[in-house]
Amino acid sequence: MTTEPNKTPADDSAAAPRPAANGALMPPTNPKDTPLQNKRRRVLMIIAIAAIVLGVAWLLYHLLVGRWSESTDDAYVQGDVVTITPQVGGTVTRIGVDDGMKVEAGQVLVGFDTNDTDLAYAQAEAALGSAVRQVRAQYRAAEAGSADINAREATVKQAQAAVDVARQDVARRTGLVATGAVSNEELAHARAQLETAQANLAAAQAAVSGARENTARSRVLIDNSSIRDNPAVAAAASQLRQAYLARQRSSVLSPISGYVAKRSVQLGQRVAPGTPMMAIIPLDQVWVDANFKETQLTKLRLNQRVELTSELYGDKVVYHGTLASLGMGTGSAFSVLPAQNASGNWIKIVQRVPVRILLDKKELQEHPLRLGLSMDVKVNLHDKGDGLLPTTTPTQPHLMTDAYDSALSKADAAVEHVIDDNLGSNGSH
Repeated sequence: MTTEPNKTPADDSAAAPRPAANGALMPPTNPKDTPLQNKRRRVLMIIAIAAIVLGVAWLLYHLLVGRWSESTDDAYVQGDVVTITPQVGGTVTRIGVDDGMKVEAGQVLVGFDTNDTDLAYAQAEAALGSAVRQVRAQYRAAEAGSADINAREATVKQAQAAVDVARQDVARRTGLVATGAVSNEELAHARAQLETAQANLAAAQAAVSGARENTARSRVLIDNSSIRDNPAVAAAASQLRQAYLARQRSSVLSPISGYVAKRSVQLGQRVAPGTPMMAIIPLDQVWVDANFKETQLTKLRLNQRVELTSELYGDKVVYHGTLASLGMGTGSAFSVLPAQNASGNWIKIVQRVPVRILLDKKELQEHPLRLGLSMDVKVNLHDKGDGLLPTTTPTQPHLMTDAYDSALSKADAAVEHVIDDNLGSNGSH
């Protein structure tokens, strides 16, 4: 038989419910709880309260901020890389720029040896001058032929007059022979003169026909044209233009303004047309390609506002841009070896779609970026944007250069100069 331990009144009062300050009964405390257990209970309660607060804060953030933006750090700076290649071959004799240097559109980057092109230009120049002089000679021959025709036509008229006189003489003498006034010998002599006059007329007429044929043959080469647009002159002028352009292209020009990168050309190198020599990068026209997950594309639209930060400058510098285009396919769709999901086992992988973002040019000038830098991107979904696909077709070229426009006009000026030098004092044709 067991006996209960002796209890004191204090023990009973501790186990019994105690009234709270507001009159409610407090649960009884276990007299066996240790201070460590009480501390653990308080810690767990604090953790629970903190978890509830964090959950409410996260919910409020999602409702007020988070669901109104899409962000990614899978974004990189991209830009045009203009590869510089020569239009003609040659031996490199001068290099005007090096990596990192700034160049302007039309600036000479590389120069070739011009001895061969100078000789070819001199030959083409001489050929054009010769063609102009030959055509001038053809015009002179045609003019001389016309004068010869006029002279021979005058001879025909004289021969025709002589025939008419001789015919009249024969007619008169024929009537007088019967009366004895004119002898038969004189009549025969008159008839011989008529035959001679007729022969002279036939010869003069044949000479006119021959002169007209020769003149027509001469005018075939110059009809319906002047010296400047004569086919022979035009062909020689075209050769001179080609030689001029070849000489001009021995100096390789920059098509755009930008910065030099990847220079590989060296002095003395024999370069063939189309050989890459360096690249020009216009850093004021870079953009950002952000690779969003396909699950993030639901609310992305064209022209939505975007905020970006770079690893280069950190959070101190915030770039602003607009969403310019949504990719027409995922990255894997355009890869060199696209995925073959119809073969073998298949694992679901969330795809990413490249989204192009245009940056503010003023901000780019203040804080320039380099190609390949990583960026953090946040798209503002409060901005409804302008749809998923562009609705207008561009009417102007996306990119263009006028660095080469003056070459042909200068070639035309050189052609005109050579023609004028070889026209002589009479350049009316």
